[in-house]
Amino acid sequence: MTRTLVISDIHGELELFEQLLAKVQYDPHHDQLILLGDYVDRGPHSKKVLDKVIELKAQGALVLKGNHEDMMIKALTTDDEHAWKHWAHRNGGSNTLQSYGFSEEEFIVPENVEFVKPELYSDKLTGHLEFIQCLDSVIVSEDYIFVHAGIHPTLPIAETDPYVLMWIREDFYNGYHGDKTVIFGHTPTTILHDNKNNHAIYFGKNNIIGIDGAAVYGGQLNCLELPTKIMHYVKK
Repeated sequence: MTRTLVISDIHGELELFEQLLAKVQYDPHHDQLILLGDYVDRGPHSKKVLDKVIELKAQGALVLKGNHEDMMIKALTTDDEHAWKHWAHRNGGSNTLQSYGFSEEEFIVPENVEFVKPELYSDKLTGHLEFIQCLDSVIVSEDYIFVHAGIHPTLPIAETDPYVLMWIREDFYNGYHGDKTVIFGHTPTTILHDNKNNHAIYFGKNNIIGIDGAAVYGGQLNCLELPTKIMHYVKK
């Protein structure tokens, strides 16, 4: 492979994702594509994005699980009220369910009634759920650590709960000082740059590279090219 291309936090933005792959002229025969999670929620086309991710994985892409996949799994595989409402009501799961053809009347549970988990079924949704449940949470190479949210700054990765790898924020990006460079999404780079208008990839002095350009919020979808560390991006 001549290049490694890293993308994160697509969030249902299929058009931007396909534009970015075209812009970098991604070729699975020569490039290693690594996707860092959060394919679903908030954007309009979660189902189609997962279809694309499955296609890319079959061609050789390395695919990780993000915290939004984590929420989706917990909501759809348990009867826990908090898990359902946390995902479907408050974190963009409604957009994901609508992309599979469900209406709000089918999955929004009123606050003033006893919770009964909505019964939703779709062959496509079931297949996608099985796919994301099998995804890894971290990739470690000779020089880099690829992860959705970050790593615990003092725990060995092998001893770290996958939940931490998908959800951690400040403790990681303020506290990490390891030798390997950690490439991650999850935290919008506007926060890392401390500039609400700067969606560019963040190159931290403590060996961290944040690439979540908050595309679904009107920012940009970033791609980090390695080993050159060139930034590619598209925006609406």
